[in-house]
Amino acid sequence: MPASTESARLREPRPSAPPHEPDLRHHGDAEVRGAGGELTDLAVNVRAGTPPAWLKARIAASLDGLAAYPDGRAARRAVAARHGLPAERVLLTSGAAEAFVLIARAVRARRPVVVHPQFTEPEAALRDAGHDVGRVLLAERDGFRLDPEAVPEDADLVVVGNPTNPTSMLHPAAVLARLARPGRTLVVDEAFMDAVPGERESLARRTDLPGLVVLRSLTKTWGLAGLRIGYVLAAEDTVAALERAQPLWPVSSPALAAAEACCAPGALAEAAAAAEDIAVDRAHLLARLGEFPQIRVAGPAAGPFVLIRLPGAEEVRAGLRARGFAVRRGDTFPGLGPDWLRLAVRDGATTDRFVAALGAVLG
Repeated sequence: MPASTESARLREPRPSAPPHEPDLRHHGDAEVRGAGGELTDLAVNVRAGTPPAWLKARIAASLDGLAAYPDGRAARRAVAARHGLPAERVLLTSGAAEAFVLIARAVRARRPVVVHPQFTEPEAALRDAGHDVGRVLLAERDGFRLDPEAVPEDADLVVVGNPTNPTSMLHPAAVLARLARPGRTLVVDEAFMDAVPGERESLARRTDLPGLVVLRSLTKTWGLAGLRIGYVLAAEDTVAALERAQPLWPVSSPALAAAEACCAPGALAEAAAAAEDIAVDRAHLLARLGEFPQIRVAGPAAGPFVLIRLPGAEEVRAGLRARGFAVRRGDTFPGLGPDWLRLAVRDGATTDRFVAALGAVLG
């Protein structure tokens, strides 16, 4: 039975791409590309005002070593120490997006399944590698919560985000752990987990779950999307298999310097404070959105973005753009449709300006 947008309680994922397939390669940066800074960016989930000056200085200092080939050992040890893991369980990647490509190429899977709505690059990478990808579509009426029973028993590769982009749903770690089993690779994309206060529900330190692969990104919190740096946390044999699929020297020396710097105690404290600020700013955004009865917010939201549903969202997006605000369309995410928009959380003053523009658009 094919997966449905109306219910997560399905035993079988969709065996192949349906008609009118969403554009899996559309990402938030497309909303602002070429705008030349003329738009206030609520489409991309990179934290505003980043990278900080101290991090830019660390990256700049690494430029003197560009004549040498990159050496990732120190950064790998720093990431491992940050999560209390041995270095052999860490693989540095050119952003989390590269990790999806490596998994698609290196993990042998007969029946891969992606839990949607979520970041579309995992499915795109799997399809590019020749996999027939199944889908489990979570339902709005359930708050996009994950029911482990919706994932087919014979799925041997399962991909899920936490907190999930674009729904901002934070799945309980205990629920995700129920998906792990021998013979299955469970990929949990935690690209936005460092924006969650206390990183509650993270599986990054778990070594007891068979087949667990946790992906992290340093591009969102630290404003390094143009530098490309992320990492994989997994069992040693999985890390080794993924590393064999990588090209030589996949992560540049400046990106390695950034990874090491972002794992230092001071940086972790700064990230933790930023997560608390994001929670405050998100609460303000949600309160202001509550002024519009025609808007429904997916929730409870836990990430640095919120997902909203409203009639005529495409026209609203165009109207906001004409008033200087870029927001992310939702119809490119499997399981959503043209009535959905994703909004990045910004500071209170920016939110108030955005709400004024939204009110003008909605009349």
